[in-house]
This record gives sequence, structure tokens and C-alpha cells, in this order.
Amino acid sequence: MPMSEDELRSHLREAFPDAEIAIQDLAGDGDHYRARIVSTAFKGLNRVKQHQLVYAALKGKMGGELHALALDTAAPQEG
Repeated sequence: MPMSEDELRSHLREAFPDAEIAIQDLAGDGDHYRARIVSTAFKGLNRVKQHQLVYAALKGKMGGELHALALDTAAPQEG
């Protein structure tokens, strides 16, 4: 069973409560998404570590309920 956009957003919001999150369903099937996540949790981390945090937030659902997730992660710009 595919993961809904709301469920994906809920997992991300739980892990990154301060984040700006934008999600796009790439195929219209609830199985292929693109997510842009900007969170202070990513500050000082390289992309690999940032993406590992996102996958951990999905609690093992990546590769099962969620087939593909293109990620764009970043820390907020300091200004």
C-alpha cells in the first residue's frame, strides 16, 4: 500500500518540527515523491548525513510503502 503525501509529511514534521517542507508526488501514484526539507537539524551536516536523518524519520518505510524519494535537504541560511 502506497504512502500518502499526508503520512509522509507527518513523519517528516515529527522528526523536523521546525522544518519548511515541500512535497511533490512525481508520478501521481503515492509511491514516488520529491521532498525539499529545510531544517536547523541539518546544520553542519553533509548531504549524506542529512539524508540519513530523513530516512531514519521514515522508520523503515523507505523501500516498502515508499518506493522512491528524491531529497533536497538544507539548513536555513543564516542572515
